[in-house]
Amino acid sequence: MKRKTFDLRAWARVTQGTQTVLDVPGYVIVDFTARTVVRPLDVSRPGGGTHRILDSGFRWVRAHPTGAGAGVVGAALTVMLGAAGQPVQFYVDIHGGEGVAEEGLPWHDDLYLDVVGVSEPDAPWTVTATHIIDAEDLEAAVEAGQVTPELAARTWDHARQVDAQLRAGTYPPVEVLRRYVEDPYT
Repeated sequence: MKRKTFDLRAWARVTQGTQTVLDVPGYVIVDFTARTVVRPLDVSRPGGGTHRILDSGFRWVRAHPTGAGAGVVGAALTVMLGAAGQPVQFYVDIHGGEGVAEEGLPWHDDLYLDVVGVSEPDAPWTVTATHIIDAEDLEAAVEAGQVTPELAARTWDHARQVDAQLRAGTYPPVEVLRRYVEDPYT
């Protein structure tokens, strides 16, 4: 597993951006606004086609859970918001542990699988399509001895649970971020 810290300030695609970090009950929220983007980012859309998830004026807002600690399979949600402030993608990192570094930024031990969801313009906070990505990365980590087969199975179980909750509209971090975006805790 690779430990990742969620900090977009030094992102090469973005020449001007702002990032704030806020503690709310049960989560650390990291709110990054890309003011000037030199290389926009387009990705595959669940269900087909592509869509833009990064350009000038876009925001990436992450709800990173607190309290579980190292060694616990969990997940953290990042919602990518377009320049108009509406979600364009929901991205859930499945991880094998989490925490907050001294500087207040959240970290997680990446378990390779991620769940991606999208919404439609007429229902921006309702996930209408999902898929689980990066299965080949998890498989390679198992083959390399970096992840046990038992942990890989728990990772898949958790990813499927998150996927189902996103589609059902019951994944709690979506509501946390919706409330934050619509009425920030400032």
